[in-house]
Amino acid sequence: MILNYKRQISLLYFLIALNCISCGSYSFTGASIPEGTETFQVNFFENDAGNTMGSIFEPGLDRDFTLALQNILQNQTNLQLVSIDGDLVYEGEIVEYRVSPMTATSDLTASQNRLSISINVRFINLKKEDDDFERRFSFYFDYPAETQLLNIKSEAHDLIFERITQDIFNASLAKW
Repeated sequence: MILNYKRQISLLYFLIALNCISCGSYSFTGASIPEGTETFQVNFFENDAGNTMGSIFEPGLDRDFTLALQNILQNQTNLQLVSIDGDLVYEGEIVEYRVSPMTATSDLTASQNRLSISINVRFINLKKEDDDFERRFSFYFDYPAETQLLNIKSEAHDLIFERITQDIFNASLAKW
């Protein structure tokens, strides 16, 4: 009876240890972080949107986007943010900030506008160079034409940044 009890306890310890080992590289965010990667660096994203035809320059957009990308990486990984020599490096520029009419009324006036933001991102993985890429990420926010952009700008930026930063995270670390 005692021998059987000791055997059951040993088996239980073995299963617990096996479970802990197998969960070691799993991340609830879906991140696939190469072994030995401890830090990430997000360089300042310059706002070059004013240089694109039809696009406008929005002051502070560069700072807000850079912070949004840093925040998602800090919240969804256990990596440390550094200002230089990061294992993972994110850099790029904001290349488009555009307001366009989307739908028209019967008298040919806009009934809905779309704010679009596009960001060119270079991702450098110093631990696994095959993962490096340069891609453009974009998203938009539709709003009624009678509403001024100034009134919805904060909400629009938050939604667009949330989507773009999640797409960047997925492309660089989740491999989606």
